[in-house]
Amino acid sequence: MKSYNIYIFDLDGTLLDTLQDLTSSVNFALHKYHLPERTISEIRHFVGNGVRLLMERAVPNGCLHPFFDDIFATFRQYYLEHSLDTTKPYDGVPEMLHELKSRGCQLAVVSNKMMTATKKLTSHFFPEVDVTIGEHEASGIRKKPAPDTVHEALRQLDVDPYSSTLSAVYIGDSDVDILTAQNAGLPCISVLWGFRDRQFLTDHGATVFVKTPKDILKTGDD
Repeated sequence: MKSYNIYIFDLDGTLLDTLQDLTSSVNFALHKYHLPERTISEIRHFVGNGVRLLMERAVPNGCLHPFFDDIFATFRQYYLEHSLDTTKPYDGVPEMLHELKSRGCQLAVVSNKMMTATKKLTSHFFPEVDVTIGEHEASGIRKKPAPDTVHEALRQLDVDPYSSTLSAVYIGDSDVDILTAQNAGLPCISVLWGFRDRQFLTDHGATVFVKTPKDILKTGDD
């Protein structure tokens, strides 16, 4: 596997197992408004496109529900208060990031999660990360799979995202991440411990896989 100077990571399903806290937060909001709750398996397939779309998928009739905005606000507030209840790094992730940093690599996290939660979780678990970008479309920076957040991360790393000598890779666990890498003009590594399985990732264009975080550290061509 080729080595790079810059490693850009997705967060949920790639660095952190956030699934239980997301499920609990969704169900808190649904229960409050007397709506049917969702299973962890359902939430696993709802995540990846930002929290608003997560809730549109979880709430019956989505954004057409007459109380959708209130339900969504309830979810956001609860999740911000409970995002650290059970969330933890996947085994081997902190060690992998520490090793990359010790090699002089630059590290970034780019997520469709709310900016506040993305920064909170990344700073809490991964102090090695240089730049953290979450969802903040109000600034004109579109969420993934648009390339905007990846390009913004590179700019904050003081790197030209269009440079012909750019040595960067995007690492994620979903079809959204595969498209994000393609749109940003970067190679993509798909992890097999996240929210999507190998067949799903293959069907959506993934070609390079890692089974453990340690595999990301391997250098040289296969």
